[in-house]
Amino acid sequence: MKQLRLGVLAGLFTAAGVLSWGGARLWDSLGTLPSVPLAASIVLAVIAVILLATALSLRTRLRAQRERRPGAKGVEPLMAARAVVFGQASALVTALVSGVYGGTGVFLLGFLDIPPRRDQAIYAGAAVVAGIGVIAAAFFLERVCKLPADGDDNHDGTGAAAA
Repeated sequence: MKQLRLGVLAGLFTAAGVLSWGGARLWDSLGTLPSVPLAASIVLAVIAVILLATALSLRTRLRAQRERRPGAKGVEPLMAARAVVFGQASALVTALVSGVYGGTGVFLLGFLDIPPRRDQAIYAGAAVVAGIGVIAAAFFLERVCKLPADGDDNHDGTGAAAA
């Protein structure tokens, strides 16, 4: 399974941001720009929390399995792979969504003296910050589920984290 690349995510973010900024300029010249929903940052923050909770749970279970604690609940390879795919998909979609809100937010920076537009710029900025949280949580989840190197002493040979 290929690992996430920060360059790919940054490229998606930048491309979506530039397109969104241009689209916001065009849309604003033709009519009223659609508003940035407050729920965008909330949804992204919830996704970040879910990814982080999944990573912490898997890390605890993998550590218990590696230490051969009695009654330790192991991690199936397919479950770890699914978690990694969820994290990667979340990071890719979030890079696009954050880019769109980032581009719109940059456009709105020129209108901070208008209270409704200032609020929209704040919502867009919050969505970008929450998106960074999702991407960070996805990278952490991927790191938790990574197989140890062949020479790693911690590898127990079970292939528990086959992601």
